[in-house]
Amino acid sequence: MERHRQAVRAVSATVRSLFERAEPYRIWHGSTNSTRPPQQKAGARVLDISGLRHVLSVDAGARTALVEPNVPMDRLVERTLRHGLVPPVVMEFPGITAGGGFAGTAGESSSFRHGYFDDNVASVEMVLPDGRVVLARPGADDPYLADLFRGAAGALGTLGVATLLELRLVDARRFVRTTYRRTGSVAEAVRVVREECAPEKGNDYVDGILFSRDHGVVVTGKLTDEGPADGEPVQTFSRASDPWFYMHARELTEGLSPSSSSSSSSTRTEYIPLAAYLFRYDRGGFWVGKAAFDYFWPVPFTRFFRWLLDDFLHTRMLYRALHGSGESGRFIVQDVGLPYDAVEPFVDSVAESLGIWPLWLCPLKTPAGPTFHPHLRRTTQQQQEDEKEEPGQPGEMLNVGVWGWGPKDRGEFVRANRALERRVTELGGAKWLYAHTYYTEPEFWAAYGGRAAYEALRARYGADAAALPSVYDKVRVKADDHDNRGWKPWVKSLWPVGGLWGIWKGIRSGDYLLHRRAKWMWTVAGGDDWRSGKGGAGAKKKAA
Repeated sequence: MERHRQAVRAVSATVRSLFERAEPYRIWHGSTNSTRPPQQKAGARVLDISGLRHVLSVDAGARTALVEPNVPMDRLVERTLRHGLVPPVVMEFPGITAGGGFAGTAGESSSFRHGYFDDNVASVEMVLPDGRVVLARPGADDPYLADLFRGAAGALGTLGVATLLELRLVDARRFVRTTYRRTGSVAEAVRVVREECAPEKGNDYVDGILFSRDHGVVVTGKLTDEGPADGEPVQTFSRASDPWFYMHARELTEGLSPSSSSSSSSTRTEYIPLAAYLFRYDRGGFWVGKAAFDYFWPVPFTRFFRWLLDDFLHTRMLYRALHGSGESGRFIVQDVGLPYDAVEPFVDSVAESLGIWPLWLCPLKTPAGPTFHPHLRRTTQQQQEDEKEEPGQPGEMLNVGVWGWGPKDRGEFVRANRALERRVTELGGAKWLYAHTYYTEPEFWAAYGGRAAYEALRARYGADAAALPSVYDKVRVKADDHDNRGWKPWVKSLWPVGGLWGIWKGIRSGDYLLHRRAKWMWTVAGGDDWRSGKGGAGAKKKAA
């Protein structure tokens, strides 16, 4: 803990010095899971907090963990599983960090029960823009710090620098009993997802994949210490020889009847080790990894080449390649939150205008607004009827993940994203802000609300005086972004230069070694190897 205190004192002193000189700076975390192009100003100072990457302690009795902001999910899960515990919401990409989950928006397949990642943060230590160090928590005795906690969640670090998080944990189990249910229409898939979120169903995880209008899969998971019957295999998705999860789900259900039919053969069930389930979409990055084969078209998309190139097809390496290649300016990566009754018309719009399949479905328990997270708001038509800004209400939404190739022409690409944003707003939804965002400022605040409260927080805690960017300044992408001008982008646009440069950037990072050395692939609750058949959530929990 003393090492942490010394590191925070150094960050605090640097921030205070920059504040006194009114010198702009950007924060370096060591990695990114955003697809936005970089927006830093030339000559801006870099505040390096990449060293804050340790799990300081796990308190098995209190079921909490003290975690620095740059701890990635795979290291966090490895550590908590030793104590028979796991975070309630685990981002499905191993490289996403705890700090990123708090400062951004993280809704995963357990979020229908537990909300967003930050809903499970008990407190956060922050360095304010003037260098002061404070501890903010919801419901704190100091109402100002409670407001800071609520305002900082999802605000992308624009109110200060998070340096430590206290996370709530829940009991882990050895396996996830996973059921795949075939659906035959978009409406049926949406209905089944909502049904499976009901408390009486007893599910711990729910999500879905739409492969087409008439082939969907709703995937539900229940934590259990009981494994498969003797002779039945345990399914994994972490080894190079394993299938990619989305392909496995598709192949497993292709021959099944939709659940709405009279047939009883609409489901399949198997057992997956807990950590392998949590990170099941890592290999192939859901299905975005197939785009790498589309780019390098002479390389066939076969099981052999997925095995041979496995090091390059985990999400950490895919992010490196995406940014290094410059292809993020051609690839649509958008997550949106929508009311349930708006999902089918939205999917129709995406299918007709973009032709992107598959689509991901993830049910969410959303907070009341204002917040930068997707939350329930009224549609554009409802707002126009009385011209009032309605605060968001807590409730249920469905996240739709839209990830696929966009138009090659830059202007058409921007227009496609703008059309998607307008459609989401019309339907009463909102986007995740990690992605390309083209809203005008009035459109942005109309979509998210809470501008007065956010600006009051910025004034109170010195963000304006420190010239920190606002959320809107940080996320917006200019149509004529400088990153697309000059000779470097032109050279990278020449096939296959950009792709090869992206691969080289990934190799230089060494991120492929992180998965090779990962222990979570074999670890179950209690810290044992699932292949040994020992251990479980009832295993003795050790003090940190």
